[in-house]
Amino acid sequence: MYETNTKTDKLKLLVKIVFPILITQVAMYLVTFFDIYMTARYGTDDLAGVSIGSSFWVPVYIGLAGILMSITPIVAQLMGAKKKESVKEAVQQGIYLAILLAAIVFMFFFLFIDSLLGFMDLEPAVADVASRYIFAMSLGLIPLFVYNALRSYIDALGATRVTMVITLLSAPINVFFNYLFIFGNFGFPELGGAGAGLASAITYWLVLVIASVIIHTQSPFSSYRIFRKWEKVSFTRWKEISRIGVPIGISIFAETSIFSAVTFMLAVYGTITIAAHQIALNFTSLLYMLPLSISMGATILVGYEVGAARYKDARQYSWLSVATAIAISFVSAGILFFLREPIAQLYSSDPAVIELAVQFLVFAALFQLSDAVQAPVQGALRGYKDVNITFIMALISYWVIGLPVGYLLARFTDFGAFGYWIGLIAGLTAGAITLSIRLLIIQKKFKMSQLY
Repeated sequence: MYETNTKTDKLKLLVKIVFPILITQVAMYLVTFFDIYMTARYGTDDLAGVSIGSSFWVPVYIGLAGILMSITPIVAQLMGAKKKESVKEAVQQGIYLAILLAAIVFMFFFLFIDSLLGFMDLEPAVADVASRYIFAMSLGLIPLFVYNALRSYIDALGATRVTMVITLLSAPINVFFNYLFIFGNFGFPELGGAGAGLASAITYWLVLVIASVIIHTQSPFSSYRIFRKWEKVSFTRWKEISRIGVPIGISIFAETSIFSAVTFMLAVYGTITIAAHQIALNFTSLLYMLPLSISMGATILVGYEVGAARYKDARQYSWLSVATAIAISFVSAGILFFLREPIAQLYSSDPAVIELAVQFLVFAALFQLSDAVQAPVQGALRGYKDVNITFIMALISYWVIGLPVGYLLARFTDFGAFGYWIGLIAGLTAGAITLSIRLLIIQKKFKMSQLY
């Protein structure tokens, strides 16, 4: 991390920070991607079960793990303010909190998942796969949450290439264990969709070990002595992490859970519709890694500049991030629209599933621009540590606008299942507009504070 003077220098640093984050996000996402892809090759019932299981797993995990994302702006601002001595305590307390959150999620799934699945009108085989998949995934909760805390620390130091290398290793590891446990190769048990969950859990443990060794032994991380002389639990520091992190987590939960809610509502349309929807959602989520990576880069860069009281630079990084994401969104939309049939064929050989997935992908192409705006804007706001109003806006955009619009269109028009995707587009667009207005207000506030 370093100070920049021109917009060209800022763009170069943005690319330098974001590109490794992108590779990291794609590699992390590929764990879920290959779970879906390889399960689809195993069978339609298993694909539907993993889809339902993921719809429970992803919003709960991402929402709570989002709390740990607060470590990034906290450490970034400490670095910008030259308060390096406070970094160790912030990270250690983040690790403690990560373990607690993992335990809470595990107990929630262990006690309630079968009851929750029972409320859904699922085929017995699909419900069984979903339950076993979630339980297997839960075995990797602790390493997954702790790695999120460590990754936030690494990224805040600007060493995004390190997390890139670590996470790149996760994809081949996951594919290997999927091959063993989904299909039962080399004498391992054939677990189908549940095998994908077990493979992911094993992958999370191995990635945590690799990250811990690097932080403990390699510069500049080793100089902070993160794993030495552990501090006692500090509820004051937990309060700071939670004050910033809880709104971030709720905001992310609001966004990701609406996709899960749509999946649940589509259950009434049958297994083929669920599978087709999941194919479109899975590939669209892969493309979302682009604006999401820019968003995370914006948090680091804006947080660093705000910590150093260089508010003009923070403002420039904010809008440079948005402009970059918008430019990329046109490419993403083109891929989804013009290659929609080959994309669907990658996942399934079932003609009925492919035909429906192709139609879902058209709608997915339409919300690429909204994603490109709202993601980096949220990232910039996190860099300013402005998170409370943001999560309220997210709740309204997705749950007050997006989901009701989708429900009404699906229930009372001829759009049917596609109505929910139109609702998603409406929610994402509302979020993009309102969050952009909020960012302008915050930037004006910081500018005025600098003048006085």
